[in-house]
Amino acid sequence: MSNAARVHVIDDDAEVRGALGSLLRSAGHDVALHEETEDFLASGQRDTACCLVLDIRLRGESGLDFQERLARQGIQIPVILMTGHGDIPMTVRGMKAGAVDFLPKPFSDDQMLTAVAAAIEASRTQRAEAAKAIAVKEAHDRLTPREREVMALVVTGLMNKQVAARLNLSEITVKIHRGNVMRKMAAQSLADLVRMAEQLGVRDDSIHRFNI
Repeated sequence: MSNAARVHVIDDDAEVRGALGSLLRSAGHDVALHEETEDFLASGQRDTACCLVLDIRLRGESGLDFQERLARQGIQIPVILMTGHGDIPMTVRGMKAGAVDFLPKPFSDDQMLTAVAAAIEASRTQRAEAAKAIAVKEAHDRLTPREREVMALVVTGLMNKQVAARLNLSEITVKIHRGNVMRKMAAQSLADLVRMAEQLGVRDDSIHRFNI
């Protein structure tokens, strides 16, 4: 599989689109050019590291409005905003909505390529974190109901004997369940398991190890 990242460009100026396409392809990127925001949504090809180079001034929906719409729809893609009419309020609004960069026209080739490189790296990090989150959820789903109970208590800081008392189990049985949890969750330490529990939202912070 190619490691080339995909760069989506939305600009209603055909000349600008073409120039950006040539520049980005020369840097080894897979490029998709779109005249309108709906063209981008219809493409649906975001199965690899990618970013979006988005012009603020578009016919119809503005780039800023579209950026905010993407966030509402849960479409996570690093956005680079560009405009020939930028001002401070636009920059602030765009950055608050999560833009990774804001390039006022005219910008140099190096400025665009640097911004795209950073956005692609952000996308790769984002995708890696999402993959880890899915793996943790799938591992937790494979736990037995009793193992989930033990995990939820262990990550609060309770000792094995305290977990055993709460679940009416022997301490050795809790140790076995705890070992199974660590193995199935691929946790290297209790701190690692705690982070996973917080990510999954299964940690019961109302429990205190000194108040069982």
